[in-house]
Amino acid sequence: MSLSPRLIRAALLVATAVVLGVAAGQLRDKRNVAELTVENIHKQLDALDPVTRAAVIARLSSDEVKKVRDQRH
Repeated sequence: MSLSPRLIRAALLVATAVVLGVAAGQLRDKRNVAELTVENIHKQLDALDPVTRAAVIARLSSDEVKKVRDQRH
């Protein structure tokens, strides 16, 4: 019994659609987690007193600058 090329093509298209749908769902879930994490970080920063908040932000900024400089070398 031989499968027709049309049937094989249709099966491949359906499988591709399913895989893309699953990938889109996973991407959406990861984005939601990232957004919730950012919101949580902002809430924690907002809860700090101004001096401590400024120190934390300065430290985070300097750490990121260091990472960028290290990646260039």
